[in-house]
Amino acid sequence: MKRFFILLLTLLVPTVALAQTCNDKMLDTSPDANFSDNQDGTITDSTTGLVWMKCSLGQTFDASSNSCTGEGSQMTWQEALNTAHGYQFANLNGWRLPNIKELASITERSCVRPAINETFFPATPSDDFWTSTPSLNTLDSAWVVAFFNSSNALKVKNSYIYVRLVRQP
Repeated sequence: MKRFFILLLTLLVPTVALAQTCNDKMLDTSPDANFSDNQDGTITDSTTGLVWMKCSLGQTFDASSNSCTGEGSQMTWQEALNTAHGYQFANLNGWRLPNIKELASITERSCVRPAINETFFPATPSDDFWTSTPSLNTLDSAWVVAFFNSSNALKVKNSYIYVRLVRQP
């Protein structure tokens, strides 16, 4: 019986650990009212006016379910900048890597794993995402926003990190 319980616990813990956890006593920092789903794989943020890719780079937007499928791609900072340059998605040009303030603006600080509004940004990896903001003190580093817990940190530019692109409307 003890082995069965340990096996059951082993099977359940990874699933539970992957689920988003939110503190209902905190005010939402990225409530549904801030976003509009354009039904083409893009999300418009009414507070900033920015248009975001619904999915992380490497994931595929599935229009039939209005969701993101597959795994996000990780790339170095320079690869992320190069990929964004000239990127076309949803018949739109002008995609770019967001700066740290822009990317932090879509974090949901009342939630962890991931710290983002899952209604509008489904299947977001609970990990670091590149920003276009370089370090002022360390030339080989740039800022990331962690969608594990909404924190930010400097990472070495040749690290492999997730990417979500943004554009001006």
